[in-house]
Amino acid sequence: MPSFWQVIIILAKEKLSTTSLSISEIAYQLGFTTPQSFSRLFRAKTNQHQRTFVKHFK
Repeated sequence: MPSFWQVIIILAKEKLSTTSLSISEIAYQLGFTTPQSFSRLFRAKTNQHQRTFVKHFK
């Protein structure tokens, strides 16, 4: 069973790859209080920046 943070990353990747929402909007939708805290978690768990991840889908 995936951990809570793994589920958050899965949801973030889905939103980043299938919507035109900004990183800030996605961060708030996922319950983060700041986009910076979302960015730190995303980089820590995936070893890449969100913008780098998004470029593969655009």
